[in-house]
Amino acid sequence: MSGAADVGEPARADDEPRAYEPTIERFGPRFTAGRTILVGVDGTDTAMRAAAYAFGLARRQGYRLLVAFVAARSGLTLTGQAAAFEHRTQLQLCAELSAEIRSAAEELSVPVTFVKIHGDPVTALREAADCCHADTVVVGASTSAGHRIAGSVATRLIRAGHWPVIVVP
Repeated sequence: MSGAADVGEPARADDEPRAYEPTIERFGPRFTAGRTILVGVDGTDTAMRAAAYAFGLARRQGYRLLVAFVAARSGLTLTGQAAAFEHRTQLQLCAELSAEIRSAAEELSVPVTFVKIHGDPVTALREAADCCHADTVVVGASTSAGHRIAGSVATRLIRAGHWPVIVVP
């Protein structure tokens, strides 16, 4: 099994991690080539159920799992302490999700690449899926009432139409 390998994180003078810098970590057994399942996680119950579903699917099919955490900045313009709080929260959430994903990858012997990327969740997931040539995208169903108007991440990914999208309730 390979350990974590931070690949996308540039060195900084003060060695303080940034919430919006991309990172890549690899967990579980080595994976040479084959099919890929992408799952988006954000810490919500539905996203974690989607991750569990994707783990099971990847394990049964012998696929690699790409777990994407999208660090999206708040829609509000935050400055000062509010921005610092959002930054710390994103870092903490990413670290917690990474630890959970690592544990599951090692327990289930599923090759996993955990990526943290910045941006709009739909755009970031679409680009990640296209970049890694994902065969399937798995996301959790939205529980937000606002998504009935603007469209959920799942609905917008389905409309992209590049790959099959599984929406886990």
